[in-house]
Amino acid sequence: MPILLKRAYEKPSINNGKRILVERLWPRGLKKEEAKIDEWLREVAPSTELRKWFGHDPTKWSEFKERYWKELDKKHDIISELAKECREKKVTFVFAARDQQFNNAVVLKEYIEKQLKYSETRCSQTI
Repeated sequence: MPILLKRAYEKPSINNGKRILVERLWPRGLKKEEAKIDEWLREVAPSTELRKWFGHDPTKWSEFKERYWKELDKKHDIISELAKECREKKVTFVFAARDQQFNNAVVLKEYIEKQLKYSETRCSQTI
C-alpha cells in the first residue's frame, strides 16, 4: 500500500485510510475533533533538538534526513510496527509543516518505504 502524506490543516478525506500524526507537538490552532487523527505517534517525530536545528531550512535538508534516519534507526520496535501497518492497510502520515517538500513526514515515508522494500527482498530470497 502506498503511504500518503497530508497536511494537518487540510480537510480529512475518507480516502486517507488510517491518519497518523507524525509530529512531536500538536499542530497549532487545530482542534482534535477537526483533525480526525486515528493515532498520534510522537515517538517517530524528530527529536526536539533536531527539529529546532533544522527549522525547515532547505539548505539543511540532506543533513536533516541523515540525522533523522539515525534517530529512526534507534526506534526499531515502533518502526517495525508502523511498517507492518503500512504494509497491511492504507495509511496517511499527517504533518503540520507548511512546507510540503521539506518536512519530517517526507523523510519518515521514505524511511518506512525503504524498510518495506528491504523486508520484501528478504522474504523473496528465503522462498
